[in-house]
Amino acid sequence: MQPPARNALAQAQRTAVHLEMRDAYMLDDPEFIAWKGGKRLDQADRATWWNSWHDVVAEAVGRGVVVRRARIVSEPISDYVRYEYDGTFANVAAGEQVRWLPRRNTVGLALPGTDFWVFDGETVLLHHFTGEGQLDQDGREYLTDPALADLCGSAFEAVWDRAVPHEDYRPR
Repeated sequence: MQPPARNALAQAQRTAVHLEMRDAYMLDDPEFIAWKGGKRLDQADRATWWNSWHDVVAEAVGRGVVVRRARIVSEPISDYVRYEYDGTFANVAAGEQVRWLPRRNTVGLALPGTDFWVFDGETVLLHHFTGEGQLDQDGREYLTDPALADLCGSAFEAVWDRAVPHEDYRPR
């Protein structure tokens, strides 16, 4: 399997954009299971939630890389999206800009069929998931196709323009 996004982000020079379009991922994730059981992150206790992803984001942002994430979500939101929403403060603390777009507001947008990252407008990382939200066996695919990078970048910008900043989004 290809390496995760953190490797590409560590090498990005200008931009990294990520579009998430599923209502559930990796439902067997121990952190999600603990959240369903009532565990909540304490924003005041950074040591309990800061991890290597946050280090990579903070380092990239410190180098001047603009890191943006947009999430298309069905409403009312799923348990998994609520879990993501509850933990997004950590992404923001690391320097990511995050926006949310209710799925009903995507009408008229042409979107790729899978989640993706675009790094520096050049490299695309596709994430392929099973129907149950597990990362497929060959779930990561890096491509350096300028036309695909433009297509995904344009789709991301269209979503970003309609989406609500994390600090203003109130899920239902």
